[in-house]
Amino acid sequence: MPKLEDEQIAELAELLRLLGETTRLRVLLACLAEPASVGEIAARVDIPRSLVSHHLRMLRASRFLRSTRNGKQIIYSPVDDRVRCILEDLVEHVVEPADEKDDS
Repeated sequence: MPKLEDEQIAELAELLRLLGETTRLRVLLACLAEPASVGEIAARVDIPRSLVSHHLRMLRASRFLRSTRNGKQIIYSPVDDRVRCILEDLVEHVVEPADEKDDS
């Protein structure tokens, strides 16, 4: 792992803080499943569109998601595969049972 400067550590901490909010993480995971509009995401995570929009703005500003126009709709999707890899690794860490041998 490369040595990080203080500014980089602060940026990493901010990204982890953003992912630490439950609703925002649900919105991001919904976009990873399949690119979607605000209305589709709201239906997937069962929260109001206005709240989805709020979290989407934050996720776009943090470069987790991008938006593309499709006619009158704006579709949200991951910026790149790194976002998917980060979340897949975190999900695997949570879902995979801990190996008792690792508790040394």
